[in-house]
Amino acid sequence: MDHPFEPVPANLPQGFWRTAAVVAILVAAVELVLLVVTGTALLFGHGSTAPTAHRTPAKTTAAAPPKPAPQHRTVAKAKLTRKQVSVMVLNGNGRPGAAAGAAALVRRRGYTIRTVGNAGRMSYAHSMVMYRPGYEGEGRRLARELGIRRVGPLDGMRPSQLHGAKAVLIVGA
Repeated sequence: MDHPFEPVPANLPQGFWRTAAVVAILVAAVELVLLVVTGTALLFGHGSTAPTAHRTPAKTTAAAPPKPAPQHRTVAKAKLTRKQVSVMVLNGNGRPGAAAGAAALVRRRGYTIRTVGNAGRMSYAHSMVMYRPGYEGEGRRLARELGIRRVGPLDGMRPSQLHGAKAVLIVGA
């Protein structure tokens, strides 16, 4: 054995462990209170908790400024045909043949399959589509046609890892 067991010296003051336990309980209680306060603030917002229905509005003679028009996010349009969009299909759920089956579906939709393989991990709960910079429209079209809600730019992959593919489909559970 490299390090033999050495017992704790018996010369600790009487009541040491009781005092240590009380201090630990007090620290835990303070942490609990802080967590509850923080959680309540996050859950109910940072502003005043007083209800706004009972407030009386201040009377003003000037007209209120117009509300700004809601800003709509412009959705990128696909510029390439489906045949021009190559897709990398990766199995992210660990089921044998999941990526191959998804690749066949993508191919039937008119896309070109660049590669089929396994994702870096097998624990994806949901399928997702990622797209290279400049190909958001194509990635969103692919996701919409496959009924996939999770769409976004490349995350965790470099364009050089795509072997020329414009989009990546990760098949989840």
